[in-house]
Amino acid sequence: MADEIGYAQALSELDDILGELESDDVDVDRLADRVERAQALIALCRERITAAQVRVDEIIDAGEPGDVERAE
Repeated sequence: MADEIGYAQALSELDDILGELESDDVDVDRLADRVERAQALIALCRERITAAQVRVDEIIDAGEPGDVERAE
C-alpha cells in the first residue's frame, strides 16, 4: 500500500505520475513501477473518500453536532 500520506499529497503525486506517463519521453524502465505506485495511491484515495463519506453520513444521521464520537 502507499505510504501513510494525506489525500491531497496522494492526488498531487498521482498528478505527477500522470504527467510522466503522458510525456513523450516516458522512461520505459520505470513505467511498471510508476503504474504500480499510481494504483496504490488510487486505493489510498478511495479508502479516504469512503471513510469521509461514512463519517459525513454518521454526522447527518446523528442530527445534532457532537452526537457522534470522532472516528480515528
